[in-house]
Amino acid sequence: MASDTTITAGAIAASVKPGEGVWGFSRAQLIALGVLVVFLAVAPFVLYPVFLMKLLCFALFACAFNLLIGYVGLLSFGHAAYFGMGGYLAGHAAKVWGLSPELAIIIGGATAALLGAVAGWIAIRRQGIYFAMITLALAQMVYFFCVQAPFTGGEDGIQAIPRGRLFGVLPLDRDMNMYWMVVAVFLGGFLLIHRIIHSPYGQVLKSIRENEPRATSLGYRTDDYKLLAFILSATLAGVAGATKSLVFGIATLTDVHWAMSGEVVLMTLVGGLGTVFGPLVGAAVIVTMQNYLAEMGAWVTVIQGVIFVACVLAFRRGVVGEIASLLKVKL
Repeated sequence: MASDTTITAGAIAASVKPGEGVWGFSRAQLIALGVLVVFLAVAPFVLYPVFLMKLLCFALFACAFNLLIGYVGLLSFGHAAYFGMGGYLAGHAAKVWGLSPELAIIIGGATAALLGAVAGWIAIRRQGIYFAMITLALAQMVYFFCVQAPFTGGEDGIQAIPRGRLFGVLPLDRDMNMYWMVVAVFLGGFLLIHRIIHSPYGQVLKSIRENEPRATSLGYRTDDYKLLAFILSATLAGVAGATKSLVFGIATLTDVHWAMSGEVVLMTLVGGLGTVFGPLVGAAVIVTMQNYLAEMGAWVTVIQGVIFVACVLAFRRGVVGEIASLLKVKL
């Protein structure tokens, strides 16, 4: 038994081939990454940069959420807490403490990591609907804290957050300068997530998702793996929220409301659970729809509901998942 355990555990850890592609990217993923980079380079000269920055912030948020649900199988209904608190602390650090934008983003991510460590330590002891409800309850506690806390500004939020100068040199008041910084933050987070899920640690996460009792029987301390994944996901969500607050110069209760947690679930489902590029596509669909259909008012929410139902019924694997299945490639 001990021999079988050692062999199986080693097989899981060795299932990632260091020489496969670049950083574990398959050929199809490398092509998709190339298309993404070209799009990011050309897009600001064709589309409104602020819209693109919003899309990238939500794309990073969705990718962070997908790390937890797509590769560990943990459905969190409270990720808005980390996204919103990252934005609040980054805004406070930039406006009140006068810190540079890169330090403000780091503080936002660190705050989300701390919250994620506490919430994860409590939540991962449960599974399924109980885990989801605990994360929602904790997120609502954070929401009501933000309503009452003096530094958040209550319903007014933190306004007029300065973008500052990147590393004290590059002024971010110009949208194009800010755009390239957001691109760097997004690509850094995106590549980090890809590296995590294609590392031996990521393979253990997938084994936990598929069969947690089996992973436990092999000697893996699954709660520790899940907690670390929760913290990583929360941290990247906080970085996304912090970046968004600097882009728009405001941090409000909208970002910590439970509806924001629902939006990121929708983005991930539309794009494709457990796919590398799925959350990016899902975020692009939802943010584009919200932006260009805003004049329709509440009907945007109805359309989102229809899309959600359609994906659940007809496109269970999401947009990218269905495309990957048709082309028989890994995306």
